[in-house]
Amino acid sequence: MLLRMAVCARLCGAGQSRRCRRRQRHSQPHQDSDSDMDMDEEEEAERVVGKTKDEPDVCSSGAGVLASGASAGPPHPQSLLDLPPELLVEIFSSLPGAALPNLALVCKKFRQILNTETIWRRRCTEEFGMRDDLRKMEILGMSSRDLYVKRVNPQVKSGRFMKLLPDYEHMDYRDVFTHLLHPYRNILGLWQPDIGPYGGLLNVVVDGLFIIGWMYLPPHDPRVEDPMRRRPLFRIHMWEKNKAMVECMYGHKGPHKGDIQTVKKDEFSTKCNQTDHHRMPGGRQEEFRTWLEDEWGRTLEDIFHEHMQELILMKFIYTSQYDNCLTYRRIYLPPCLPSDLLQPGLFKGTYGSHGLEIIMLSFHGSKAKVTKLTGDPNVPAGQLTLEIDLNRPVRLPDLEHQRSMEELSRLVLGVHEEAQRGLQAQDAPSEAAEVAEGSDSAPPAGVEDVEPGAAACSAASEAQPFVLPLGVMARNEVYPRTCKMCFYGTGLIAGHGFTSPERTPGLFVLFDDDRFGFIWLELKSFSLYSRLTDQLSHAQAPSMEHFEAMLRNMQSWTS
Repeated sequence: MLLRMAVCARLCGAGQSRRCRRRQRHSQPHQDSDSDMDMDEEEEAERVVGKTKDEPDVCSSGAGVLASGASAGPPHPQSLLDLPPELLVEIFSSLPGAALPNLALVCKKFRQILNTETIWRRRCTEEFGMRDDLRKMEILGMSSRDLYVKRVNPQVKSGRFMKLLPDYEHMDYRDVFTHLLHPYRNILGLWQPDIGPYGGLLNVVVDGLFIIGWMYLPPHDPRVEDPMRRRPLFRIHMWEKNKAMVECMYGHKGPHKGDIQTVKKDEFSTKCNQTDHHRMPGGRQEEFRTWLEDEWGRTLEDIFHEHMQELILMKFIYTSQYDNCLTYRRIYLPPCLPSDLLQPGLFKGTYGSHGLEIIMLSFHGSKAKVTKLTGDPNVPAGQLTLEIDLNRPVRLPDLEHQRSMEELSRLVLGVHEEAQRGLQAQDAPSEAAEVAEGSDSAPPAGVEDVEPGAAACSAASEAQPFVLPLGVMARNEVYPRTCKMCFYGTGLIAGHGFTSPERTPGLFVLFDDDRFGFIWLELKSFSLYSRLTDQLSHAQAPSMEHFEAMLRNMQSWTS
């Protein structure tokens, strides 16, 4: 970048020759050694410019115009180093922050200009979204307790989480960029923790003067449309002028010493160095009661279902053994295409006695896939919980017939048999002709006969009344009473420990742009899904190929 700027300056006639510089230096014999060093650096830059002058450059097309106007206008700067400092500040501010340390090695003037706060503040803002003003904090006299409470737990009123932080008055944006934001840039984004079948969703963000790892938790069952809950697991902040500190936020005694290690690309691990901070005076019973109230919003006495109590106790025992010493693997948000049925992304969904879980909806041609980010002992995180065939829409009957489970089963199973015949035809090409001959018959009643891909394009159909069949269990009785479209799909069910997994037919119901549902025929249950609306940065997949590779890896982690 610097060479390009220097070459442009010389080609445009704004640079001074090396011979003129030497005459000036000999006419001033009392210059100090620093000036001599700077002059040598300038001459070295001139030699580089001389070598590259004959090469084509994007600025050469405008060189004649600048040169022709040089005699009539005011004198031009005679070298790149003669540009006004404010112009150099503007130029340097637009360069990537990672390139600035090398730029400071060019000469003393560049090194001095790169001490300007404006340059580093702009890089902190544009590259990492940092919004807090260090100088404003100094003027307002914000206390360290106010800063901590604001950024980590706004609900805390007592002083039990108070932790003294460094005096930011003596820090600058260069320190924050160099020792905090840039070294930890590779852990920003979305991650899935390796917690056996349970998984999770971690979002690492720059939040003010901190980098914070927020664990996203679903709302309390069964309030699927409530906002997500967040819990800080770790934070990183400047402790001294040239040092960042990692602190574990797990437990109930406030922040304490932790560590972060980058295992390999797209993977990192956290470690707590003071796990005694996770213990409570009342022992495991008090820890369990506190965890249960936070996880489920109720006490064990409020949960009457014995099987549900066992599942809850099992999850507490399994997850608490990690003590926030976890390995995380990077995940991406699904890419969005104009042909998608609705905006892909993250949703919360009801899963019976397992409670609410977080899933990811993505589109792959004529298929829609729903992948678990959090899971349970039956179907773990990372598995494909739903697969929807967008080429097989289902037209619902009137409300009276919708209430009949037999009528719904007849419609969906008719499509299921047709889909199975299609799969068999793909597996046995020699029988394809016979299947094609038999396919001339009319499709099952309620099944729309459409060309491949046409179903997804007709997603803007009018809303129609919807009601669940009698006998179908739903965790949340409050569900939409109109829907836009319905499609045939399959859902993944399995025994405890992910034994005997199988895909069973069901009905995918699109309610609106932010909600959909799935009726599990074999289980006679209904899952309602609601969009996660939180803004998630540094989470976009580089390409569809990267995203599909990530989905395959997620399934292998828990298979």
